[in-house]
Amino acid sequence: MSEERFLVTGALGCIGAWTVRNLIRDGADVAVFDLDSEPRRLKLLLTDEELERVSFVAGDITDLEGFEQALDEHDVTHVIHLAGLQVPFCKADPPLGARVNVVGTANVFEAVKRRQDRISRVTYASSIAVFGAPEDYEPGRALTEDDRPIPHTHYGVYKQANEGTAHVYWADDGLPSVGLRPYVVYGVARDQGLSSTPTTAMLAAAAEIPYHISYGGRTVFQYAEDTANAFIQSARSDYQGAGAFNLGGQTVYMEELKEALVEVVPDAASLITFEDFQLPFPTEIDGSGLVEAVGPIPHKSLKDGVAETVEIFKGLIDAGKIDAKQYVAERS
Repeated sequence: MSEERFLVTGALGCIGAWTVRNLIRDGADVAVFDLDSEPRRLKLLLTDEELERVSFVAGDITDLEGFEQALDEHDVTHVIHLAGLQVPFCKADPPLGARVNVVGTANVFEAVKRRQDRISRVTYASSIAVFGAPEDYEPGRALTEDDRPIPHTHYGVYKQANEGTAHVYWADDGLPSVGLRPYVVYGVARDQGLSSTPTTAMLAAAAEIPYHISYGGRTVFQYAEDTANAFIQSARSDYQGAGAFNLGGQTVYMEELKEALVEVVPDAASLITFEDFQLPFPTEIDGSGLVEAVGPIPHKSLKDGVAETVEIFKGLIDAGKIDAKQYVAERS
């Protein structure tokens, strides 16, 4: 562990914050590379002492020279690339989304290619958004990596481009990579993006205030801590190739998530509602490809993940670290 030096891009986002938390608690050296300078999500997950162990590098992922400088100054051995703009932001400004999500990812691959003597691979975030809507595929079947990408958003198109970039770097330069395709990631610090409203509902339930989840239907839920661990495990693997893998999890209907909430907070039965609307992504995915590539990927049950999230939120509310009413109002 002492010889591992991780650099996490986009580390001030949700998955990034959990990744840093898990690495720090695992004893690794961690530098974060992010355009933002306020580690508000990290402050929700790390103690003050843990936060002091993190090295912060303010940088723009579209700046190749600046990123390379960060890799060298911190003598990085492992890169986990999570920086990117999410669906709503790519829709609002597609050129900016392309610069950050596509050019930024190309910069990561190029920088690591030049340092393969020290950094053996790239681990990066793709997305389930590379796939199309449920009606684009044969019904009743979990999608695998062999299914055709049919992205319906700028964000999904950019993620598909990144998977292609990874394949070219493997074919031309022998640079291995693992791309993970998360779906509905939930947990403390998940406060942005199209699928973030179930997490806001968990905070609302913890504070016992009403909230309406913006969608329903059937989706795959992935606890943020488990998702972060999947990235870390992939970064530490010896996988050879340019794999872009579905990330498994708990395939459930939104009603089942509400039931899990009610078990923890009985008043959630009346406080929490949801829209009868299916997200335009597959209803079920097969995550076995990733398991074959890097080994077993543990996933908490929905019941345990929801209960843990509510408990953490309650502690943050009691400690005055989250103003629940303001938080929920801003996301309603």
